[in-house]
Amino acid sequence: MRAIRLKLYQNLVNYKKPTSFQLKETYPLPPYSTVIGMIHYVCGFEEYKDMSISIQGKYHSKVNDLWTRYEFSCAAYEKGRHNIKVSSREINKKTGEEIEKTYGIIKGVSTAELLVDVELLIHIKPQDEKLLDLIYENFTKPKEYISLGRREDIVRVDEVKIVEISNEELEDCSVKLNYDAYIPVDMFSKSDFPSNATIYNLNKVYNKIKIKKNTTIRQWEKVKVIHGVMNRNEITEGTEIYKDEDNNLVFFA
Repeated sequence: MRAIRLKLYQNLVNYKKPTSFQLKETYPLPPYSTVIGMIHYVCGFEEYKDMSISIQGKYHSKVNDLWTRYEFSCAAYEKGRHNIKVSSREINKKTGEEIEKTYGIIKGVSTAELLVDVELLIHIKPQDEKLLDLIYENFTKPKEYISLGRREDIVRVDEVKIVEISNEELEDCSVKLNYDAYIPVDMFSKSDFPSNATIYNLNKVYNKIKIKKNTTIRQWEKVKVIHGVMNRNEITEGTEIYKDEDNNLVFFA
């Protein structure tokens, strides 16, 4: 099978965990939904293209940075409580008259966790192999700068290559990970990949579910993965693995 291999670099980046607010915590690697979103944006896809993704990478360290936080609660403006007053014109439901209302916004400072000097190794295998050349073309000649994570988290593209993926059985030796990696929990047995690493339940794609008239929500399909750690976790002898033509391990989900 064929796939696109990307080698990317980012200086400072936050791959935000959805449940973190006061401190914007980051995942150690970008989740599948973030990478798939980047691919669709770069290629200009207006509907979802089914694809399998392998995500690996490493970073040098973590730092904390400050960011401006705005809190909206739809509460009426109160002097001494709110920093900012905004006005809105609304229709009175009883009289039908237009009225002016004021709302309060609280402006404050919060903290974001950033990864430093991130190197990513990403493999992309679209279900429709005809898309390989289109993805390759758009990453080699992007229409604007590429970002991954927040909009300001700019990506430097170091390599875009179409590679052959093969599977084989490890013989005579075990193999340590060269990068941190997201490894689907059902890819290996505990004896094939012994690890006490962190398990994440990551978003991949969503479906829009209608819950009432004119209201839809996103229902996410999730992938349960092990966060394999470079130079620590290893795949044991006799295990079937996937790798590209340059002997990089691949963990599609």
